Amino acid sequence: MLSPWRQQSSAFAGKEDRKKKERDETDEDCMLRAPFMQSLSLSCLWEFPDSFLLILTASHLRLGYCGGVFEQMGIRFLIFQASGQLTGYQLVQRLLKYVWPKDKPEIKRRVLVALSLLVAAKLANVSVPFLLRDVVNYYNGKAPEFLKLTFAGTASQTIFTAGIATCIAYGLARATSAAFNELRNAVFAKVAQNSVRSISRSIFLHLHSLDLSFHLNRQTGALSKAIDRGTRGMSFVLSSLIFNLIPTAVEIGMVSALFTGTLGAEFAYMTMGSIGMYGVATLGITRWRTKFRHQMNQADNDAGNKAIDSLINYETVKYFNNEKFEADRYDHFLKKYEGASLKTTSSLALLNFTQNAIFSGALIGVMCMAGNRIAAGDFTIGDLILANTLLFQLSIPLNFLGSVYREVRQGLVDMNQMFSLLTLKPKIVEVSDAKKLEITGNHITLNFEDVHFGYLPEKPILQGLNLEIPAGKKVAIVGGSGSGKSTIVRLLYRLYDTESGTVKINGEETRSLTLDSLRQSISIVPQDSVLFHDTIYYNLAYGRPSASKEEVIQAAKMADLHESVLRMPNGYETLVGERGLKLSGGEKQRVAIARAILKNAPFVIYDEATSSLDAITEANIMKALKGAVEKRTSLFIAHRLATIVDADIIYVLQEGKVVEKGSHFDLLAQDGLYAELWRSQNIHGVAPKKTKQDDDDLLLELDLDKCCGSSSCNR
Repeated sequence: MLSPWRQQSSAFAGKEDRKKKERDETDEDCMLRAPFMQSLSLSCLWEFPDSFLLILTASHLRLGYCGGVFEQMGIRFLIFQASGQLTGYQLVQRLLKYVWPKDKPEIKRRVLVALSLLVAAKLANVSVPFLLRDVVNYYNGKAPEFLKLTFAGTASQTIFTAGIATCIAYGLARATSAAFNELRNAVFAKVAQNSVRSISRSIFLHLHSLDLSFHLNRQTGALSKAIDRGTRGMSFVLSSLIFNLIPTAVEIGMVSALFTGTLGAEFAYMTMGSIGMYGVATLGITRWRTKFRHQMNQADNDAGNKAIDSLINYETVKYFNNEKFEADRYDHFLKKYEGASLKTTSSLALLNFTQNAIFSGALIGVMCMAGNRIAAGDFTIGDLILANTLLFQLSIPLNFLGSVYREVRQGLVDMNQMFSLLTLKPKIVEVSDAKKLEITGNHITLNFEDVHFGYLPEKPILQGLNLEIPAGKKVAIVGGSGSGKSTIVRLLYRLYDTESGTVKINGEETRSLTLDSLRQSISIVPQDSVLFHDTIYYNLAYGRPSASKEEVIQAAKMADLHESVLRMPNGYETLVGERGLKLSGGEKQRVAIARAILKNAPFVIYDEATSSLDAITEANIMKALKGAVEKRTSLFIAHRLATIVDADIIYVLQEGKVVEKGSHFDLLAQDGLYAELWRSQNIHGVAPKKTKQDDDDLLLELDLDKCCGSSSCNR
């Protein structure tokens, strides 16, 4: 009897009649295994022919795109559609596109040279046993007549001289084979590294082209591991195919032919039979022990995710004094890794013993057959050594067959995960005839017309939203949590598309514009300002990388950041730490404001831009921002109404619709939702006094007994 969650997953996969054995095999090959009935935020992935089943906890999501959502036992389940697993042949085809690129003739030449060196190395290598046989025969007094030298001197001198020459030839053949192999590796290194670089760049660009939904659902640690293992697997598969599997197959064919022509067909049969047994045993044991490698990889993944998650939340761990708890959770996965590693080591010992037993049996058989032929007078001692050496030479690549097969198989799995990222298609794409957004001056008008949107079908966010942001005006949007304020920003950037209705800029629907020109026309100061792990200057200049140093510093001054930076030990070269953790919340927000100013876009969005600032700093920045947004279209999303009382238009959202619209004083006069919000922030319910400094500058006098100006004010 299937548990309810397994029944539901089977229904989604269309496999209700799957037998227990097949289910167990699916579980055994589970690529992303984790304890399900624990309080840990982990996920588990079962593979099906055309889709992935993804089990989600509240805080973690795996890779993929949502194809369906349902709930069972209070747990949310999603089906992430993929384009199916790639076969080994398809993976090799994709790989060869990077090995033999159309637009890089230098890489093609290197491949041809490397293959030529490969053939030369194998020819030199196969000649070594024959030269060794001749050396032995010379010194055994049975040199072939056609090799005997004719010159004045004794017979012993002739044999000695020819023997020395053959010894030299033997040594040169070995050295030549090694030299060709090393040259081949040196020539092909450029090909391998170029392939890895090309695929890494392609995946990096592709990940940036995917939708926000993908990046909200992914786990950074798992994604990084998948790409890292995929590139390493790609490099290994390349070297294994070109320099291990194909050369070994060629060498086996050459040795078998030489055995048949030189020593007799029975030696070839013995060799091929032993190689067959060797291969079957090696591949069988390797397939059996591969599951232990999968368990190791999964434990490594989970341990890495746990470590990254814990270190990212370092401060939270300290706040709750949970270092030991975090260490125990981390050790849980290390223990699983330890167990799988021990199984891997033990099974490797079994594999090595089996390989040696088969090879030793083949060696005994060949030596006995050669000994009988020597006794019969058909073979020389050199022929016995020839048979022995040829078989030993084959054993060298065959000894690596198990590990090569396992690593190639694992490499293909890792490559599949990596290449599968390239099969994910972004939902937000440009139309074929997309046009560039043309802006005259800094005039941008935006319109939302009957917009409906929801992140989940059963939970709509915007329900028939209509609003206009006129050119050159300061517009504000207020409303409670979940009313759709931040969703509007995401729709403007086309991080999502509307379900129905249209978003227009200067009369052009955003779907008809190129994404680059659309996003280039918008600057934003997000509420959560996450910075790059680099210098303050780098993070400031990120708003416009081509900006001069003077422009960057001017933007910092406008954001009231310059003096704070100068007080730091390294000034603008100070490292901000991962996600900007070395800076205070206010400093991070001022960096975000400065780079938005630096971008100098005609439309500016401030999403709670001053929420982390004190009242004095906020007043200074708001004064600077007034100059920065002058004659530009600007949108302010605010919880603290005192920051947007001078807005030309204020829209009040409730349940995804505009319920009120007007200026600050008009809305207070209406005594509706806005007035209620204002009174909740100002216990006395009195609006700030107005003063006219000039015709274009509206200033407010905040009574600090009634409104402290703090972002955390509850009055």
